[in-house]
Amino acid sequence: MGFLRQVPAQGAVGAPASKYQLSEIMEVAIGRDRSCEIALESIAYVMVSRRHATIRPLTNGNFPRWEICDLNSANGTYLNGTRLQGCQTLQTGDRISLGIDGPEFIFETPLTPHPNKPGFPTANQSFSNAGEKEGLTFTQLFPIASTGKHLSQKAYLYPGIATVIFVVSMFVAVGNSAAFNFLLAAYLSGAAYYFIYQLCGKHKPWWILFCSALATVLILLSPLLIGFIVVFREILPGRLPAEGEQISFLPFLIRMFFGAGLMEELLKALPVLGAMLLGNLLRNPWRDRIGVWEPLDGILLGSASAVGFTLLETLGQYVPNIIQNVTLQAGPDAGELVGLQLLIPRILGSVAGHMAYSGYLGYFIGLSALKPRKRWQILGVGYFTASALHALWNASGSASVLLLAAVGVLSYAFLVAAILKARALSPNRAQNFATRISSEK
Repeated sequence: MGFLRQVPAQGAVGAPASKYQLSEIMEVAIGRDRSCEIALESIAYVMVSRRHATIRPLTNGNFPRWEICDLNSANGTYLNGTRLQGCQTLQTGDRISLGIDGPEFIFETPLTPHPNKPGFPTANQSFSNAGEKEGLTFTQLFPIASTGKHLSQKAYLYPGIATVIFVVSMFVAVGNSAAFNFLLAAYLSGAAYYFIYQLCGKHKPWWILFCSALATVLILLSPLLIGFIVVFREILPGRLPAEGEQISFLPFLIRMFFGAGLMEELLKALPVLGAMLLGNLLRNPWRDRIGVWEPLDGILLGSASAVGFTLLETLGQYVPNIIQNVTLQAGPDAGELVGLQLLIPRILGSVAGHMAYSGYLGYFIGLSALKPRKRWQILGVGYFTASALHALWNASGSASVLLLAAVGVLSYAFLVAAILKARALSPNRAQNFATRISSEK
């Protein structure tokens, strides 16, 4: 007797797994067509063909066996991570995926036949099987020959490659503080963003995310920034305190709300809003790749925008200023050391800083795409909440280190809460990879 056990969909942790019994006399088709013996929901599994694959029984003495065949599906059938070509006999524990990120099934049969049934293996057969298990295979000696796509998808291959490239580049840049600081900041910000990306669990082309960060950098370097400063810091009560000016906490918080929160969050949201508008003008597949159609899209693009903002602000303003000030007092070596000490916490802290605020606002931008009738109400709540968190962080730094830490934790909590809610709301949550680990235990 054989079964196919469907791996629980992401976002449905704890739900009972669907289990389908395989016939020993007839084929079992899998697909979105209602005539299939295993019919999948069309909306949830758009990557699955109408008749995607079939499981066929094989006659083999007293032991029933099955083979899986791909039915020329558009996105392919994968067996244990390798794309299926034609048909292949199934073994207990084989993992079947309909498309790279499609629904997954595990093939199950009793590991050994019942001893009362005809064909139960003898002691000599069992001894022979045990001897086979003690033998060595090529892939056991050279594991890299059998990893397939798992090496890139489950072993963090690409982050490892990026780490090696950055490490070698930093070795080359030793002695050039500007180049070294840039490489270190780029690596740390990339690592911080990758953490957010993994939490979101939605695939988004890397070049779209890079363009979001680059667009923010270009906006900051353009005359548009002057217009933002005039509106939020000259017309609105967002003027930054002059050097040496004494100001109490509440007035300072109000200034930060207008001059930092509202101004900078709107600036960082422009690439996200631009992607949202551009997506509406395109056709698939570019429409889905570039556009903002759900909260996860907004979080990913908003956080990427914040990376660009943090890098330019840190490397273009804060680090050069402190290096210059310390160099005048203690020399260039001390200046570079203090600049490096400032760079590291500023970049890593962006997870609970700029990435948290912009990602949180991005959630509301994506939510407005799901609920367009309440768009302005949704955007208003998100914009003012993100700006308030931003202002509170800026103001708390002048009041207490403990308050600053508490605000950082609060900002991060807001972001991860938005990510979890976005995953639950996602129309494509069945394809989300963030919760797949829990279903592979």
